[in-house]
Amino acid sequence: MVDCMKKVAKLDVELTVEERNLLSVGDKNVIGARRASWRIMSSIMQKEESKGNEQNVKLIKGYRQKVEEELSKICSDILAIIDKHLIPSSGSGEATVFYCKMKGDSYRYLAEFKTVQERKESSEQSLKGYEACLLLEMACHLAKQAFDEAIAELDTLSEESYKDSTLIMQLLRDNLTLWTSDLPEDGGDDNFKGEEAKAAEAEVSAIFYAVVNSILQ
Repeated sequence: MVDCMKKVAKLDVELTVEERNLLSVGDKNVIGARRASWRIMSSIMQKEESKGNEQNVKLIKGYRQKVEEELSKICSDILAIIDKHLIPSSGSGEATVFYCKMKGDSYRYLAEFKTVQERKESSEQSLKGYEACLLLEMACHLAKQAFDEAIAELDTLSEESYKDSTLIMQLLRDNLTLWTSDLPEDGGDDNFKGEEAKAAEAEVSAIFYAVVNSILQ
């Protein structure tokens, strides 16, 4: 299933919710089995080391290394597909958040068994994926909430206020569309996650309060 969904993902078209879920579930299943094997082997290896059974330790290390190589390949493959195909083809904030979370998860899996320096790098990349996901969710949620709350009050406005408010809300909707379609392809641009995301949230807040003030007037 994972191989089939990877082929679909490489078509550079936006996946449906069902297709995204198939890719994610399949990926987690193949990774989950190997993560469980790695943990079991690590536990057995510690016991064998404490007993001084060097031969057994050597055999277990060899098996564990094979599992690590498989995990590295699986995670690297899905990360490449996310960056090169899925995020660039994503047409909604919801889909982009989904893929950024997948990136965070994949790097987290790598961090579980990598050496010190590689673990540090994978951990940092995992954090970037989760941060991009969180910031996008926050900005989009705030924008949608502002739009929904404001539109519920439109019927109570005078004709003049109604025109002003609808123009502001159109701007809000345009910005929301822009933010959800213009996320950097690597999902981890420091400038976007830092300054631009904060600016986006600030702009949403400003527009929301402008709508509220217009309604109250």
